[in-house]
Amino acid sequence: MQPAQDDRSLGELFADLSRQTSQLIHQEVTLAKAEITDKAASAGKNVGFIAAGGVIVYAGFLAILAAIIILIAKAIAWWLAALIVGVVVVAIGGFLVYDGLQSLKRTNLAPQQTIDTLKEDQQWMKEQI
Repeated sequence: MQPAQDDRSLGELFADLSRQTSQLIHQEVTLAKAEITDKAASAGKNVGFIAAGGVIVYAGFLAILAAIIILIAKAIAWWLAALIVGVVVVAIGGFLVYDGLQSLKRTNLAPQQTIDTLKEDQQWMKEQI
């Protein structure tokens, strides 16, 4: 069997390559936008956990301050109750902040899928030329 012969001129081949390259670049940009949007949404969720944890830690700090004030001004039973509440609130907030930070550290914000396909596209273009 003989391979199929392409009767297009060199100019037509380069025009076709140019058209395909433009289309490929457009598709890569679209992919990069989608991938970055997805990663930004994930990072935004983790930032939300950090913010929620920070608010809860702040509330716990206020409860601990209230416990210190009550300790000075009132009987021991009041400050002990406020201290226990404060420690629990701080522990919950600290867990949320820690978890959010760990998740954020694990999030790779680079558009890895786009980078991989760009490498493939580079190889394809070399083969076309």
